[in-house]
Amino acid sequence: MGVAVPAERPGRLADALRTGRFAVTAEIGPPRGADVDEIRESAALLRDWVDAANVTDNQGAQVRVSSFAGSIVALAEGLEPVMQMTCRDRNRIALQSDLLSAGALGVPNLVLMTGDRPERGDHADATPVFDLSSSGLMNVARTLRDEGRLMSGRAIDPAPQYLLGAVDTGTGVPDRLEQKVADGAEFVQTQFVFDVDDFVVWMQKVRDLGLDGRCGILAGVGPIRSLRALEFMAGIPGVVIPPSFERRLRGVPADRVAAEGMAAAAETVAALREVPGVAGVHVMSVGYERGVPEILEAAGLEPTRRQA
Repeated sequence: MGVAVPAERPGRLADALRTGRFAVTAEIGPPRGADVDEIRESAALLRDWVDAANVTDNQGAQVRVSSFAGSIVALAEGLEPVMQMTCRDRNRIALQSDLLSAGALGVPNLVLMTGDRPERGDHADATPVFDLSSSGLMNVARTLRDEGRLMSGRAIDPAPQYLLGAVDTGTGVPDRLEQKVADGAEFVQTQFVFDVDDFVVWMQKVRDLGLDGRCGILAGVGPIRSLRALEFMAGIPGVVIPPSFERRLRGVPADRVAAEGMAAAAETVAALREVPGVAGVHVMSVGYERGVPEILEAAGLEPTRRQA
């Protein structure tokens, strides 16, 4: 059974959620230089295997090629983008302009989020904007699309069409997810899942609220390919590293950690496919996009273009 996604939403991701086909998204981090060949190369690696790929918005509050520019490059390369938008850097005028621009140039999916604070990035003294909250931006995007109206009340024509997404930790009580769905989120990508049993408990709460039928739940997955990465991941808010997983990676020789991390990611994808209410996975392997097809194939998934 699929998610209640209206027929007018464009794109492969919307189609996967609507029909109940197990959806796969990935992630691309735009480059720190004025050359988008990295995006083109990542698109070539991913386009046959995923329904769509996030193009991040200055992740970590570090200056990169914009998510909008990266999304347009991905589109040109045959990869459906999920354009990330944060509230950190732009006021409501600029945010609404980007929403219109994305719709005008055919970007089919958006993920709206608050964004890391500037002090975490490479311009710690930058002035944070946060004119809108992520909830406020979601409402603005939904109103713009469904009612053809700006925050000012002014009508726009034609209205943009896109699928709206949000992010969630995927742990604890899903009350924030419930609010995001009420605001307009049609899919949500969770933080990394390393403890599938804990995620199963969270999904039961999601199903009890009926949210799985209103919003596609894409569980976050990614390979940990070094012990240094393991230590870094353990410090990310919302990421839970179970002791058994840490023992697994620390229990192999140093030259086997990367392969073990890849195998664990594939096993997690396979396990998540069996969890009721999970609409798909969001595979995060930024900088190692060539590993995404390997993970998906090892998990028993076929290329998405073949499935479609």
